[in-house]
Amino acid sequence: MRESRIQFIRQQGFYTESVDDELYSALMLQPRIVAATVALGIALQSPVLFLALSAALLWSALVPTRNPFDAIYNRALARPRGLRPLGTARPPRRFAMSMAGTVALTIGVALLAGATITAWVFEGLFAVAAIQVVFADVCGAANLFNLVQRSVMTRPARS
Repeated sequence: MRESRIQFIRQQGFYTESVDDELYSALMLQPRIVAATVALGIALQSPVLFLALSAALLWSALVPTRNPFDAIYNRALARPRGLRPLGTARPPRRFAMSMAGTVALTIGVALLAGATITAWVFEGLFAVAAIQVVFADVCGAANLFNLVQRSVMTRPARS
């Protein structure tokens, strides 16, 4: 397994020694669906598509046991193939979903309000982030979560 895949799995909050391709593939389903939806949304300039994506991502972050992306993986891929189901998202992944959901919401509202330049800027940011996850195995939002968490945990207590 490539080192970037192992790093991606660890960014998502999995710190076990038994890192495998099955877990990587399970974790990558959601970013691939999101990236495809973002590409379609940009091509169509559809506020409804971005608002629906936002709702799915924010729901997944707020109620991780009911994540529709994980449900698709667990029911359509894992169960028929006898693979382990994907469990509840860990905090770095939930943070990334909430950031992506907020960006999608911003784009949808901007498109509805006719603020096309604002929509284009956020679409560009979202596209770069999606490409980074899908093709480079780097989740900037999960990295941000882990960085902040490390800095809070290593900060000396005030007396």
